[in-house]
Amino acid sequence: MNFDIKPYEDRMKKTISVLQEDCEAIRVGRASAKLLDRIRVNYYGTPSPIETVSQVKTQDARTLVIIPWETNTLKEIEKAIQASDLGINPVNDGKQIRLSFPPLTEERRVELTKKVAKMGEDAKVALRNIRRDANEDIKKQKKDGTLTEDEQKQAEKKVQDLTDRYTKDVEAAIAKKDKEILEI
Repeated sequence: MNFDIKPYEDRMKKTISVLQEDCEAIRVGRASAKLLDRIRVNYYGTPSPIETVSQVKTQDARTLVIIPWETNTLKEIEKAIQASDLGINPVNDGKQIRLSFPPLTEERRVELTKKVAKMGEDAKVALRNIRRDANEDIKKQKKDGTLTEDEQKQAEKKVQDLTDRYTKDVEAAIAKKDKEILEI
């Protein structure tokens, strides 16, 4: 069979990894340095990740401490955190920034599960789009004569099996995050 399924599998893997990164970025009441991964600090005119301009420590289950390498970056780090969608007010004591994560309310937990469900649905749509692209390529190759009818059916089945497998991965990631969110 001449149809290469690998590029489509790579795209599906990428979709799953993006979903997992997005899930990690949702805070569930516990302090984690991962929550700061997407925040960029203006460091001498260059947007830089917080972990490159400071040390991030987990003080306890609900508190993160950010200690900048240079104290003149404190204000920039504070601004970047306030501008993010983290929803936490940083406390700047002149040497470090403290982030305290309050426990989640029940309504906030429900809101977060809806957000996670939407992220899961978006990932499934992305998988279906990849499947569509693969099937279009299969049909094109069949039309060009590089695939026989049997090879076309085999390739379409492989693409569908791949889609089903990654859809299960999406559902597992969403279920895991929902369990984490609803855990008190």
